[in-house]
Parts: sequence; C-alpha cells; structure tokens
Amino acid sequence: MLSAEAIAGLPEIGEGDDLAALIAERAELADGDVLVVAQKAVSKAEGRVVRLAEVQPSQRARELAGALDPRQLEVILRESVRLVRVRPPLVIAETRHGFVCASAGVDASNAPEPSSLVLLPEDPDASAARLRTRLRELTGAEVGVIVSDSFGRAWRQGTTDVAIGLAGIRPLLDLKGVRDPAGYELHATVIAVADELAGAAELVLGKTDGVPAAVISGVDARGEGRARDLLMPAERDLFR
Repeated sequence: MLSAEAIAGLPEIGEGDDLAALIAERAELADGDVLVVAQKAVSKAEGRVVRLAEVQPSQRARELAGALDPRQLEVILRESVRLVRVRPPLVIAETRHGFVCASAGVDASNAPEPSSLVLLPEDPDASAARLRTRLRELTGAEVGVIVSDSFGRAWRQGTTDVAIGLAGIRPLLDLKGVRDPAGYELHATVIAVADELAGAAELVLGKTDGVPAAVISGVDARGEGRARDLLMPAERDLFR
C-alpha cells in the first residue's frame, strides 16, 4: 500500500547545511523508499539565494516590472534563457535547465530573509544524486530521491508539484504496446511517475507548514533517468 509521510522537525535550512544528515536523523528509510525534498530546501543548502540589495536592475527589468520590484525582474531575466510569454509583471520563461515556468523558478516565498529570493538549484539532478549517495552512506538504505517544485500548467488551473531533479527512480513509465483489459493496445500512453510521486508528497507537505521533505513507501519506482527526460521536446510542444 502506498503511503506518504512528512518528515517532521527539520530546522530552517541554511547554506552549507548537511540536508541528508538532517533528514536521516528524523526519518526511518528503507530500500525502495522515495524521498521527496522541496526545491527551496535544496537551494538554500546550496546557497542559491540572492539578496535584492545586491541587484542593479536593467532597463528591460524596469520595463517588465509593473508594480513589482524591478530588482526581482532582473534576477528572473538572469535566470532565463528565453522569455516564452510576458504580461508585466508576469513572466513565463525557459530556464537553463529547460524548464518552462513562471518567473524562471525565482521565488520570494519561504526565502531565508526579507528582500531575498530563492533560485532553482544549478543542477537539480546532481543535487538529487548527491542526496541519494549521502543518505546511503548514513543509513545504508537504497532510496530514490526527487527534488520537487510547484509548476502551473498551460491547460489547467492551479499548481502541482513536479520533479525537477531525481536520482535512483525512473521518471517515466512507457505503456506503449501494453494491452488494456478489453484487449486494446496502448499506442501513446506514458505515465509521468516522478511527477505523480512529487504531487503525492505535496499533499502531506503543505505549502505554508514549513515541512520540506516526505518519504513515500509502497511503490516500486526504482530505475534510472533524469528529470530532463520529463521535458516536452520543443517540436512536440503546442503551448510555446
């Protein structure tokens, strides 16, 4: 039976903290479990925080800012490789990782101090791999790790958590060629397993409870791959 349990008691994460050790002290991990860690906790531990006092906005940032602080728009522009849609101050951008998301993943919520912004990890897949290796050292358990973040969707209201980094699990389950109970052969069904696990963890984490990690048990998601495998190829993307 699948279960998801939030890891309680984690402190506010700061730059240089051993996030894996903090988790291992508070969670019973077993082989095959999936650890889901909120992106902000990973980013804070890796020092991916910008203080607005250190940012000088460009003219382009001032043009896009509207009622928003132009320094925040400047940080968004720096984290973007392409602006996909703009309705000032809303910016949908493509990040260097290939993610298409609001504000290039730059966020002021749950930042470590006022007037600061949290950025996405430099390489979320590498972040997940380091956590997995460290947890194996500390606990002996072979777990999968997902770094999650909240994304909107072009065709749906609201946000849901998705996997932006992963290690030790398969990101996708390809069912093409499998027959359903009626005998129909599936031709285009691919399940976003990592995103579904990230969404399941979000249900027990909450957005404002300050709990950045959860353990999912009872599901066999073991495998290899990268979060980049979940990205829609540009030639198939109907929403850009």
